[in-house]
Amino acid sequence: MDDVAKLIVFSGQVQGVGFRFTALNVANSYRLTGYVRNLPRGRVEMLTQGPAETIDSCIRDLQDSFAGYIRDTDVKNVAVDPNLRDFKITF
Repeated sequence: MDDVAKLIVFSGQVQGVGFRFTALNVANSYRLTGYVRNLPRGRVEMLTQGPAETIDSCIRDLQDSFAGYIRDTDVKNVAVDPNLRDFKITF
C-alpha cells in the first residue's frame, strides 16, 4: 500500500501539556515520518506520512490521550515529501 501524507492541526489546550512529546512517541511507535510543532494562538501542527490507516490510528490515539484538551482536529491530505525519513519535533 502506498504511503499518504496528512497535515493535522490540533486546537484547544494543546501547548504546555506534553502534546508534542506524546505525538513524537505515538508517531514513532507507528513508524510514521514527519514532524510536530507549535503554531501561534495555541495550536499544534503535525505532518505525518505513512499508511492511511496507521495515520488515522495515530490521530485517534492522540485524541484519546488528550480528550480533555483538544477542541478541534483539522486534517488535510497533502503531498508526500520523500525527504522526510523520521519523525521529529520542530520549532
